[in-house]
Amino acid sequence: MSNVLEHKKQTVAEIAGKLKDSKSTILVDYRGLDVAEVTELRSKLREANVEFKVYKNTLTRRAAQEAGFEGLNEVLVGPTAVAFSAEDVVAPAKVLNNFAKDHEDLEIKGGVIEGNVATLDQIKELADLPSYEGLLSMLLSVLQAPVRNFAYATKAIADQKEEAGA
Repeated sequence: MSNVLEHKKQTVAEIAGKLKDSKSTILVDYRGLDVAEVTELRSKLREANVEFKVYKNTLTRRAAQEAGFEGLNEVLVGPTAVAFSAEDVVAPAKVLNNFAKDHEDLEIKGGVIEGNVATLDQIKELADLPSYEGLLSMLLSVLQAPVRNFAYATKAIADQKEEAGA
């Protein structure tokens, strides 16, 4: 009996540690997905370096309290899977949101983003953000615009003077 209790305590400690250490944690309801769909989802999450686990809600509730995320208790009803990302804040939200668009049985419930309990709307907003590379290219485009416009203006002035001199 004490062996079972010890195992549960270890599991609670493991979940609490992952909740604290991850940059982004998303809770989903996977009811209605068949084995092939869950396998496909796990594969996509693995490619994005996101850990996807199913824990008992009671253990997850205790871990959430231990980690200071009591706000998660209201979404911990029914079958719940948890996606943890220790590296990328956007990756789990993006992968799960895109998968949910194609498979209406997957329902995003809530989560934790950078230490704050997040609502469904906040997670969807995060999922709609462009990737890091996309944001970088937008930034470079904005930085290049003044130089490009200056080059166009100087070329136009040079062309104008050339026409006037000819």
